[in-house]
Amino acid sequence: MSQTPPFRIEAGTGLLVGAVYVHSPNQDSRPPGATLDLVVVHGISLPPGEFGEDWVEALFTNQLPADEHPFFKSIERLRVSAHFYVRRDGRVVQFVPCHARAWHAGASSWRYRLACNDYSIGIELEGADDIPYEANQYAALAQLIEALAATYPTLAEAPVVGHSDIAPGRKTDPGPAFDWAELGLLRARPGSGDSIR
Repeated sequence: MSQTPPFRIEAGTGLLVGAVYVHSPNQDSRPPGATLDLVVVHGISLPPGEFGEDWVEALFTNQLPADEHPFFKSIERLRVSAHFYVRRDGRVVQFVPCHARAWHAGASSWRYRLACNDYSIGIELEGADDIPYEANQYAALAQLIEALAATYPTLAEAPVVGHSDIAPGRKTDPGPAFDWAELGLLRARPGSGDSIR
């Protein structure tokens, strides 16, 4: 059985080599002087709790058909994105180059710093709060974080946190079904102040 080669991000383009790139219009420039020093893990499924379709890609590209599912009507006006999306089988789709600001965090703060989109990388996992994530997703996520750290030195010791950690009370993802220990990159649960490695 062949082993998957390590992920690599091109510093010049901010793109993951070999990943599918789907351009999201929901991005803009980071503020001048912004430093990448936070990784935010999310969980998403559309419709909620259902996997395998391309609705997340449609949402992130503003092409979600509101009449396709009752839930879609409630989010049709959202303009959101993430840098990366990890499917259930571990495949990675990129929507926003790493140097640009993706719109994944919303109203948020980390260690008294507001506007986490300004200084973070957002990684969405295809999943739900109460459904276990797949081994392939943990493996891909770990490789992706390592690739980010290798390309951007400020991410080498950056905290890896959940959406719920930067928007408590508003967001719950990636949820209790996400096994932080299995990720294998954190010394302790996010929010404790420990970092990658």
